[in-house]
Amino acid sequence: MSSNTAILSEEPALPRRTYPEVRTALLEGREIALLDVREEDPHAQAHPLFAANFPLARIELDAYAKLPRRDVAIVTLDDGEGLAEQAARRFIRLGYTDVAVFDGGVQGWEAAGGELFRDVNVPSKAFGELVEAERHTPSLAAEEVQALLDAKADVVVVDARRFDEYQTMNIPGSTSVPGAELVLRIRELAPDPATRVVVNCAGRTRSIIGTQSLVNAGIPNPVAALRNGTIGWTLAGQALERGADRGFPPVSAQTREQAAQAARAVADRAGVQRATLAEVDRWRSQQGRSSYFFDVRTPEEYEAGHLPGFRPVAGGQLVQETEMVAPVRGGRIVLADDDGVRANMTASWLAQMNWEVHVLDGLDAAEFRERGPWQPAVFPPPSVRRILPETLARCRTAGEDVVVLDFTTGANYRKRHIPGAWFLLRSRLAEDFAGVPKAARYVLTCGSSQLARYVVPEVQALTDAEVLLLDGGNTAWFAAGLEEESGETHLASPVIDRYRRPYEGTDNPREAMQGYLDWEFGLVAQLGRDGTHGFKVI
Repeated sequence: MSSNTAILSEEPALPRRTYPEVRTALLEGREIALLDVREEDPHAQAHPLFAANFPLARIELDAYAKLPRRDVAIVTLDDGEGLAEQAARRFIRLGYTDVAVFDGGVQGWEAAGGELFRDVNVPSKAFGELVEAERHTPSLAAEEVQALLDAKADVVVVDARRFDEYQTMNIPGSTSVPGAELVLRIRELAPDPATRVVVNCAGRTRSIIGTQSLVNAGIPNPVAALRNGTIGWTLAGQALERGADRGFPPVSAQTREQAAQAARAVADRAGVQRATLAEVDRWRSQQGRSSYFFDVRTPEEYEAGHLPGFRPVAGGQLVQETEMVAPVRGGRIVLADDDGVRANMTASWLAQMNWEVHVLDGLDAAEFRERGPWQPAVFPPPSVRRILPETLARCRTAGEDVVVLDFTTGANYRKRHIPGAWFLLRSRLAEDFAGVPKAARYVLTCGSSQLARYVVPEVQALTDAEVLLLDGGNTAWFAAGLEEESGETHLASPVIDRYRRPYEGTDNPREAMQGYLDWEFGLVAQLGRDGTHGFKVI
């Protein structure tokens, strides 16, 4: 450890960026990636509005996809733990050339007069609250919607979340229609203009944005958001349905054309710009500009055929979680679909959130020539020695002195892991490795061993024992039908890699749910105090 400290002390000092410098860049619309490199739970406790969560542990896996320009201005942020310096040096090793550390961390931001925000995806949630405040988006209380359902009124309830969230818990009888699909699909679900449409999510944001999308697109039906979503439904003492699988129906050519015209009109009102594939080709190699290319259709459509170089991000989630996939504030976003509805509706919201956003026009079906899932570019991992799951199992059965270190997510570890495996966070390796039993051999794993592969040399630097990588990771271990266990059985690190959202699951305390709603209600005032957002609501 002393030799490592000496090496670090010999490295050149890192540049620092101050609150006035970062704030000025945000106000002027210059590209800047303000990156909170802590784990998600600490990030969710307090951070600047546009500080994107970018955990230190995943930099090699996420940097090239999320920070496409190597000379973009990067400012790393922590709360004094030393992670910001580590992250900055890691970005430099990956080839980024304009990297600095925020001076004073989170506390320094606040001390300089900056506003701090709680939770995750705050820019999108704050924007949703601003939309409701300025446009008075119609809504109905949970009790009112329950009364309509009990009376068998002419009403359709649509759930604007991801399908997996819908399956976890949903309003009884509702249909899954993720946000960007609403304008395209609603005429098939509610062809009678007299049918009332109610849009829900878990909390507030996607209900508000989904409802206002239908209003903006001129849907003739009466439309309302379910006020406070499934949280409001639960607080009203009403039962939720679980495990539903009602998905949206296909749409006719006439419906698609109507929706396309309406969506284009909304996009034009919002100031969305247009683009061609020729321009996309130029932007890919453009110097001094960060460009993101997203396909906003469903995952199934994407895998069946997509444009080369476009990443799949369903439109509703892109609006909800923009900074998770596009952390460079001031960057350019280019959207594509094959119908002119989902890209234009998604773009209309991003433009209002002060993004430069373009929609691709003039696409031919033949252009969607690539098949299969998206494969992000990653920093080349080190060459390490591996061990097969079956070999590891035999070693353990023979009583060999071997300890498994699991760098998977906390949620996955709780669900199932190799018996006796120790949960570790890469970001806390130096301090938490001491809590792991000493062994002659350590085997590192995670879901696929992709992340764990980068950690092998870091563990080797802390021990004289043999360090190996589990070939194929936990996925290969479970696929081989080998033993597994669940729960927090061996925690070397605290499970802070994911923030427990108060609107997730079905077992959250009522106080947490109400507290979350109260927090959302205060976001518009926080936006005003912060003053850097540049949002404009059409």
